[in-house]
Amino acid sequence: MQFLIIPGSITAFSVAVIWAALQLDVSPPMVVGDSLQPRVFPIFLMIINIGLAVFLAIQYRKSPPKTNPREALQTWGTMALFVVFYFFTVYLDMMIAIAVVMFAMCLMWGERRIHVAGAVAFVTPVTIFFLFDLVLRVRFPRGLLTNWYYG
Repeated sequence: MQFLIIPGSITAFSVAVIWAALQLDVSPPMVVGDSLQPRVFPIFLMIINIGLAVFLAIQYRKSPPKTNPREALQTWGTMALFVVFYFFTVYLDMMIAIAVVMFAMCLMWGERRIHVAGAVAFVTPVTIFFLFDLVLRVRFPRGLLTNWYYG
């Protein structure tokens, strides 16, 4: 019965979303015309989700999953770096956060060459920033570097 916990949780979530979608009011024909009601799309997705959960339960029944070994230090370190990324983004700057976290993640996952990790940590946020700023014309939230750049 343990193999039904995950598919059962997915099914319960999907049923809750379907129930919430059915509580939405029906849009008048003047708004939607001949197209589908707005609540149809989440219901459709959740029906697909339930079908996939049933398929998952059948797969679990045929061959139960093996127990996994404990997670490595890199996994827990990466999760900790996401927390660091959040605080650096909120209190310093998003580009600084990307650079610091990428550098630390490169080293944590086994990159031995400091200059390669540094290049990745420098080139990636610079490329992201100028791609979004100059090409897509999307501004990033204000921080140390973005305040300096935006003036």
